Amino acid sequence: MNKKKVAIIFTGGTISMTVDPRIGAAIPSLSGEQIMSMVTNIDTIADIEVVNFAEIPGPHMTPQKMMELKNLVNDIINKDDISGVVITHGTDTLEETAYFLDLTLYTQKPVVVVGAMRNSSELGYDGPSNLAAAVCTVISDKAQNKGVLVVMNNEVNLASEVTKTNTLSLDTFKSLTYGPLGIIDNNVLILHRDIIRRQHIHTHKIEENVDLIKVGVGMNSKFIKFSIDSGAKGIVIEAMGRGNIPPTMLDGIKYAKEKNVPIVIVSRCHSGRVLDTYGYEGAGRNLIDLGCILGGDLPGQKARIKLMLALGKTNDINEIKKIFEEGIY
Repeated sequence: MNKKKVAIIFTGGTISMTVDPRIGAAIPSLSGEQIMSMVTNIDTIADIEVVNFAEIPGPHMTPQKMMELKNLVNDIINKDDISGVVITHGTDTLEETAYFLDLTLYTQKPVVVVGAMRNSSELGYDGPSNLAAAVCTVISDKAQNKGVLVVMNNEVNLASEVTKTNTLSLDTFKSLTYGPLGIIDNNVLILHRDIIRRQHIHTHKIEENVDLIKVGVGMNSKFIKFSIDSGAKGIVIEAMGRGNIPPTMLDGIKYAKEKNVPIVIVSRCHSGRVLDTYGYEGAGRNLIDLGCILGGDLPGQKARIKLMLALGKTNDINEIKKIFEEGIY
C-alpha cells in the first residue's frame, strides 16, 4: 500500500512546551522533530514532512503571522506529492487561526489544525495522540473538500464552528450548535454529517485595526467612540441575546455610521445566531436600521477575523454586509 505524504507545520503552543525548572512554568522548547519522535508508529500510516514555522505560544500569534502561515500552507499544499497539511498551534488562539485559514485557503486537500492542553512535562501529555488523530484525518479521502478542520481529543470539528470552551479540559474544543463533524475511531475518520456551505474571502491583505467590544448591562458609547477616534477601521460588538444593546450605546453606533466605520453585531451567548427579532430601542431591528451588520452565529473573536479579511478586500460597507450576511436570511 502506498502511503500518503503529510506536511506538518509546527508553530508552537502547549504541544511544543516543557516546564522550565528555573521558573517552574511551561515555555515553548520542542522542535517539530522532537515532538514527532513521541508520536509512535505514525510512519506506518503516512510519510511525514516536518516544517518548523515558529515556536510561539498561542497569545503571541498575530494577524500578520496568520497571513504568513497561510502563504506557507498554500505553497506546500500545491505540491503534487503532498496529500494534506497538519498545523500545530497554541490553543488560546487556535480557533482564530483555523478560521482565518478556512476563509483564505482554497483547496480540496485536507488542512487540519491541532494542539494540546497538556505540555510534555505533564502526566497525560495529549500532544502525540492529537497529532496522530490529525494525521489520520488528513490521509482520509473523506476529509477532502471540507475546509479547515480542528482535531482534538479524537473529535473532528469545522474551523467555522468550533470554539475553546474550557481552560483545562482535554475536550475543550466543541461545536456548540451543531456538534462535531466526526470522530477518529480506531485510526479511521468517521463523519457524522456533511457541510452545507463554505465561504472564501479572496484577499492578500488584512486590516489589523479592528476592535472587539463586549456588551454588559448599562454600558454606554465610550468604548465605541474611543475605538473610532483611535483609528479603528471596523468594530465587532458582542451584543446581548439575539443581538441587542443598551440604548445608551446608540450614540456610538450613530457615530460609527457618520465615520463610515462598519459595525458587526454578534451575540455574547455561546451558541445561536443574531437576528432582527426585536424592534425596541437598541434591539436588532433598530441596529440594522442604523447600518449595523449581522454576524450570524460567529463568536466575537471569529467575527473580528472575518471583518479584518473583509476590510482587507474592500472598504465598501455594502460589500462587507454581503460577506457577513450571506445565508443568514
